[in-house]
Amino acid sequence: MDILIINAEQVRQLLPMAACVDVMADVLAALGRGEAQNPLRTMSWLADKSGLLVTMPSVMADAMGVKVISVMPGNHGTEYDSHMGVVLLFETKHGQPLALMDASEITAIRTAAVSGVATRLLAQENASDLAILGTGVQADSHLEAMLAVRPVQRVRVWSRHAENRERFAARASAQYGVTVEPVDSAQAAVTGADIICTTTSSNEPVLKGEWLSPGAHLNVVGASVRTAREVDTEAMKRSQLFVDRRESTLNEAGDFLLARDEGAIGDDHIRAELGEVLLGQHRGRTSPDEITLFKSLGLAVEDLASAQYIYQQAVAQGIGTAVPFGAKRV
Repeated sequence: MDILIINAEQVRQLLPMAACVDVMADVLAALGRGEAQNPLRTMSWLADKSGLLVTMPSVMADAMGVKVISVMPGNHGTEYDSHMGVVLLFETKHGQPLALMDASEITAIRTAAVSGVATRLLAQENASDLAILGTGVQADSHLEAMLAVRPVQRVRVWSRHAENRERFAARASAQYGVTVEPVDSAQAAVTGADIICTTTSSNEPVLKGEWLSPGAHLNVVGASVRTAREVDTEAMKRSQLFVDRRESTLNEAGDFLLARDEGAIGDDHIRAELGEVLLGQHRGRTSPDEITLFKSLGLAVEDLASAQYIYQQAVAQGIGTAVPFGAKRV
C-alpha cells in the first residue's frame, strides 16, 4: 500500500481559507452531536523545559488520525517555526494510514478558520473594524479569515516590536488589498474595534477589559496552556464566553482558568460550545451591546477534518507524493 505525503505548499493549495471555515463548521457541529471523539492532548516536556512534544488524537466515523507537534519557544526569531510536526490520517475500515501532512500549515489555516466560524456566529453582522494583536503566522491567517466572514474596512495591528508591526502592515496591505495600520499600543489597536483577534505568544495579558467597546467580538487564540493568558480578568468577566470544547477549556485555557482562580468567574461562565450554537442549542449573541469572546484552544478533530478534506482534494487533483508503505499480507 501507499501513503500520500503532502507538504506545506500543497496543504496551502488544497485548503483555502473560505473552504476551511465551512469544514470547521461541519466538524464542530458533528462534535456537538457526539459523532466525533476528541481526547485531551498529551504534553511531554524536555528535561530542561525548553520545549515539548504534543500528541493530539481524534476519531470520526470515517476517519481517524493524530497530530504530533514539537513546541519550541526558543525558535522565535530563527529560521525554524516554533511549532513543527505532522498530521497522520487513517481510514476506519481497515485502519490503513492514508496520508502524512505538514502540521504547521494545517494548524495555521484551521485555527483561523475556527475563529472565522466563531466570528460568523457571534460578531455583529456589520462588524468592520478589526484589531489584531500579534504579527506572526496566526495574525496573518486571522486577517485572511476575518476578511472571509465580515466586511472588514479598517485593520489595526500591534505587537511589541515596531519593526514587526511595520513589516506586517506593509506586507498584509499588499497581499489582502486592505489598509493595515500599525499602531504603538495594544490599547490603540482595540479601542473602538468590533472584532479583536489576540494571536500573541505572551504569557501575561496584553488586552485589558476596560478597553473593550460594547458589541465587540474577541477571538482569543495565542495561549493554549493553563499558566498563560492574553486577556485580563476584567476582559473575561465582561464577556459572554464561547469555547470550542468545554473539557479542553476547563483543563487547558489559562485565559479562563486564571480568572476563575481569582474568584471572578465560575465554570458556568462558559455560555456554550460553538457546536451548540451551530446546532441551534444556544442563541449565541443576544444583544447588539454584549461583548462576546471565543476562547480558542485548537482541537485534534479540527486537524483531522482538515486532513480528510486535504486528502480528498489531493486524490481528486493528483497532488502529493505516493510512497510505498507497509507490507501486504496474504
